Amino acid sequence: MKMDEYELDLLEAVENTSEFERVENFEDELMDAKIAAKHFLNKTKNVNIRIPEFDMLMLKRKSAELNIPYQTILSSLIHQYVTEKVKPSF
Repeated sequence: MKMDEYELDLLEAVENTSEFERVENFEDELMDAKIAAKHFLNKTKNVNIRIPEFDMLMLKRKSAELNIPYQTILSSLIHQYVTEKVKPSF
């Protein structure tokens, strides 16, 4: 996974410090953090958008070819855009 500049700085700060101490109930805290992260990352929001009919037909055709729901493809494209993995061309 590629890290951005902020994440690299944070990783370096964590790796180069001796101020951290393990908590007594580390395993419980770790499990709580994993559960919280999973719930945060799995939150979804419904949206309504207008898409040209032709684009919708083509999206559904491609989703059928890939055997992936078209909503999953749209969600993936939006995620890639907001994480700057793809750039729109206007």
